[in-house]
Amino acid sequence: MKKKLTYADAGVDIDKADKLVDTIKKIAKKTRRTGVMGEIGGFGGLFSLNTNSMKSPVLVSSTDGVGTKLKIAFLMDRHDTVGIDLVAMCVNDIAVQGARPLFFLDYLATGKLKTGTVTQIVKGVGEGCLQAKCALIGGETAEMPGFYQDNEYDLAGFAVGIVDNSKIVDGSEIRPGHQIIGIASSGLHSNGYSLVRKICFEVLGLEVDSHVPELGKTIGEELITPTRIYSETIQSLVRDLPIQGLAHITGGGIMDNIIRVIPQACGIAIKKGSWEIPAIFPFLQQAGNVEDKEMMRTFNNGIGLVAVVPEESAQEVLNRLTGSGEKAWPIGEVTKTRKNARSRVKMV
Repeated sequence: MKKKLTYADAGVDIDKADKLVDTIKKIAKKTRRTGVMGEIGGFGGLFSLNTNSMKSPVLVSSTDGVGTKLKIAFLMDRHDTVGIDLVAMCVNDIAVQGARPLFFLDYLATGKLKTGTVTQIVKGVGEGCLQAKCALIGGETAEMPGFYQDNEYDLAGFAVGIVDNSKIVDGSEIRPGHQIIGIASSGLHSNGYSLVRKICFEVLGLEVDSHVPELGKTIGEELITPTRIYSETIQSLVRDLPIQGLAHITGGGIMDNIIRVIPQACGIAIKKGSWEIPAIFPFLQQAGNVEDKEMMRTFNNGIGLVAVVPEESAQEVLNRLTGSGEKAWPIGEVTKTRKNARSRVKMV
């Protein structure tokens, strides 16, 4: 073969990747916080821990992705919000254990780097980090020709936070009679999108720009709405109030996630109709003929975060939440479970 081949001939443009790093550095700089050392571009992100205010500091970590919600971004050719979803899915999982987010790293893999698309994605990651008050200190952008379809990519993220051992929220003090408070989601968040896409695009035959009167917007606008980030709300609660348990309502919905923080001797009773359900959920249920139980196990149904608190503190917690601009409702209580009970979760 006479031609001298380069990596670019195989589909990997190193020069373009290098230029993207400069753009990413500018975005990351906006998220910089105390503890960050150096800049993006090294072999690893550096973060200096200051644990002087803690007797026994514990690091809490989580990793996640955005899932098939990315398909909506591909269809709409809109990529500025999925980075927020990515941060939210990781940060919320550590925040519910009482941890304060410190830093975040992302991984983006695609068949061909497109500067505009990647910039939008990373801007979204940066916005998510600003909302969570954590620093974007590193990541990886991989160009993998022949591995992904044109104009598609995948995202993964990794978050680390810190909490004093004595202040970890682990549910161990939860008892029967404790109240369950639900905090509003922004919609679907980032779960159940395989079923969502089947209902919207196969059963109903919608396009992303189809206007849906029940929603007052296009189906694409509804489905691309980013996941709420609750870390600051949680920090405000655990700082002053007796929060015994917290649950991020993701895959598995209300049915499967709350029970993860409830002691084995206890169950939960969730009150039907005790919170506002956004229009997207009844729309999907009716269009897909989805049973109530399946809805509750697949989607958040309008509740993105749950707090479990002593009965005497429930009103104070609700006041704090509504005073900070959150929508919140008392949606149930912790119950005592019979030894041979078939289920620890009841809808009443």
